[in-house]
Amino acid sequence: MRNPIGWFEIYVDDMARARKFYESVFQIALQPLEGGGPSMLAFPSSMEDYGAGGTLVHMPGFPAGGNSTLVYFSCDDCAVEESRVVAAGGKIQKPKMSIGQYGFISLVVDTEGNMLGLHSMS
Repeated sequence: MRNPIGWFEIYVDDMARARKFYESVFQIALQPLEGGGPSMLAFPSSMEDYGAGGTLVHMPGFPAGGNSTLVYFSCDDCAVEESRVVAAGGKIQKPKMSIGQYGFISLVVDTEGNMLGLHSMS
């Protein structure tokens, strides 16, 4: 098994608000994912690069927040993305901290109540 995660979805209540948060914190552009189902915005990904692709999802009847799954986003220095969270409307749950030989993490909460992790080696 190479990477056990093949895909992720982050459920949101307000797609425009969530899009603004994620694009602001990670300095990326999310792209619409067509398929005739729920409204989805995809994170940039490539089949040749390490990591899993995924989307923000708005589906009536499936509220955001309150779940027990934590997605970690890879960063060069998680303090950089953490520094953008509050201005983007989120909050910092746990500021950058060492996890020993495995680098550093920050835990933040998005505008939809979802907690997410930021991970870096420095």
